[in-house]
Amino acid sequence: MSCCAPGAESALEAVSGAAPHAEEIIATSRDLGDGLRQIDLAVPGVHCGACIATIEGALNRMDGVEQARVNLSTKRVSVRWREQDGLPPVFETLAANGYQAHLFDFAADEGDHELKRLLLALAVAGFAAANIMLLSVSVWSGAEDATRDLFHWISAFIAIPALVFSGRIFYVSAWSVLKKGRTNMDVPISIGVSLAYAMSLYETWNHGHHAYFDAAVTLLFFLLIGRTLDHLMRERARSAVKGLARMAARGAFVERDNGEREWLALGAIEPGMRLHVAAGERIPVDGRVDSGASDLDCSVVSGESAPVSAGPGSELRAGSMNLTGPLTLVATAKAENSFLAEMVRLMEAAESGRARYRRIADRAAQFYAPAVHLTAFLSFLGWMAVSGDWHHALTIAVAVLIITCPCALGLAVPIVQVVAARRLFDAGVMVRDGAAFERMAEATTAVFDKTGTLTLGRPELLRDGEIDPAALAVAAALARQSRHPLSQALAAAADPAPLNIASIAETPGQGIVADADGHVWRLGRRDWAAPGAEAPSAGALSEAVLSRDGELVAAYSFRDRLRPDARAAIVELAEAGFGAEILSGDTAGAVAETARRLGVSAWRARLLPGQKVDRIDELARAGARVLMVGDGVNDAPSLAAAHVSIAPATAADIGRNAADFVFLRDSLAAVPLALEVSRQAGRLIRENFALAILYNLIAVPLAILGYVTPLVAALAMSGSSVLVVANAMRLNAVRKARAPKFKASLNLEPAE
Repeated sequence: MSCCAPGAESALEAVSGAAPHAEEIIATSRDLGDGLRQIDLAVPGVHCGACIATIEGALNRMDGVEQARVNLSTKRVSVRWREQDGLPPVFETLAANGYQAHLFDFAADEGDHELKRLLLALAVAGFAAANIMLLSVSVWSGAEDATRDLFHWISAFIAIPALVFSGRIFYVSAWSVLKKGRTNMDVPISIGVSLAYAMSLYETWNHGHHAYFDAAVTLLFFLLIGRTLDHLMRERARSAVKGLARMAARGAFVERDNGEREWLALGAIEPGMRLHVAAGERIPVDGRVDSGASDLDCSVVSGESAPVSAGPGSELRAGSMNLTGPLTLVATAKAENSFLAEMVRLMEAAESGRARYRRIADRAAQFYAPAVHLTAFLSFLGWMAVSGDWHHALTIAVAVLIITCPCALGLAVPIVQVVAARRLFDAGVMVRDGAAFERMAEATTAVFDKTGTLTLGRPELLRDGEIDPAALAVAAALARQSRHPLSQALAAAADPAPLNIASIAETPGQGIVADADGHVWRLGRRDWAAPGAEAPSAGALSEAVLSRDGELVAAYSFRDRLRPDARAAIVELAEAGFGAEILSGDTAGAVAETARRLGVSAWRARLLPGQKVDRIDELARAGARVLMVGDGVNDAPSLAAAHVSIAPATAADIGRNAADFVFLRDSLAAVPLALEVSRQAGRLIRENFALAILYNLIAVPLAILGYVTPLVAALAMSGSSVLVVANAMRLNAVRKARAPKFKASLNLEPAE
């Protein structure tokens, strides 16, 4: 199939019109913090690596633009810029390079206009080809002179609407780039189809015995078949993204200050608004239940189909289905910042990373169009010199123009990334960047956090001894300010004390400190909260202590459960050649007990965030490529420092943002699955490169030597792209049901 069609590629272009006002762009953009903003644009004309290079090159050269990224399958462009530098003229720059754009609407379901357009063009071309073929049969059967000429003229008139209507998909694209002084693969296709028709018209005008109207229209027909198949296979591969987008509600009823309810579209909902969600409706944005009780289907969030009860205070994620009762929510995020929108962005980003293979393919595809034109021209000159038959030489040149296509090479990487992302999504794993697959496949050592990673992160407060209710109420009041699993357990264990808090802050890896009622309260590690207190003998339980003005007030013990498949995941990683190590900030006894239950001999306890990073750096200097599995604020530096990282969806926002992969379900089997899919994706990418190169090594010489007609060239070109896409689909064969082998013990090397 051909590439790069930046002009009139979708019905969406009709709504692009003039660029929106700066106020509208700013209002639609997202605040990324640190003075950065991001806007997402729909650019229907994006079709190949050349488009990506053109758009990213033009936008990244603009003053103030920090980063511009193009997503091929979604035809979406994300632009980040510095707020202090002012809004860059993004729309004008895109228009100057031949690309119309409009603001991307997360909630909009615009339908597959491209498929409708391709099918209509395919139907017209097929109808014309069938009728011209019928007339050609009469000519082949012996019609001569006036009868033959009449059939040729009728064929010429039938071919005109097919070439104009169906061929516009290629012509408009070619003209759009030629006006900008560039070229793409629709240029040689347009030239080839036009030359085939012109040659036939010349023969008809001069009463020639042979005309090729059937070949010209059939050539167009097969090119459209190839492009349609390519489009269908891409859409099938990324149907998970569309499925997620369809889970977004269109809006919600908002309760105003006067008590009246008003329906607002999804994009107009702001944090702090009170929303009413009836049974049977989806949660529109992330929010907190203010009143009401219901059961919810949270499978989009957790991957688990069992209903989850929700009541006042429950945190709900966008996309969850309200099953049994009405709820009143207080919105905590806008639609574009919701959990559902984040998952959609993760899926889309999975195919747009600039991994090494992707960069190679994009650079190679850029040089293809000039090389194709030069090869076809030289073929024409060569055959003219050898045979002197311009008709035969031109036919060969047309075949060379059509058969030489970079589409297979251009698809080699992105289609594998799309299929791999879909395969992981089906198993409840999201991918932040397509380049993460490459890094995951290169990893050699796995490093795990304990609490919330190897364990479920839902510890329970043990009440074996006497617990002072007043001290527990103070601890609960402080714990409500943190998302640490131990803090969450304390917060749920008692009603908070009515503290008059003047200031409060959390130190990652240490705990919470607050100035309240004239005292300095600390809740966290014993050596930080109450450094003078005597430490108990090492036990297998996690601990948090409460201190007032440096004096120990109470100590709390917790027990957590291992994640499902935690040991199985460690075993599988060991079988895949991985070393495993636990790095935790918990007590030595708790970490040692977890390591024993998992069969991991290498572990370190009582580590601060910086010490975890130091250990990862130490492993990297020793030649290891570290896969970090962790959650929480204190793991974010480690996740960022590792070669590749994965975090649970329950992780703190900063932890999820720092990770390359995010798994939605409780099971830790997501880790070996991500490794297996990434390694298989790397193999398929290399196979696709080999197939694309082999195709050109065989097809181009055959076309130059005159053994390939334009019609056969069209079939071969379409077939090469379909072959590459079909090869990528083999990723769906990666084990869907994982049955890891359990071992009695593991021989893992301890950390030095």
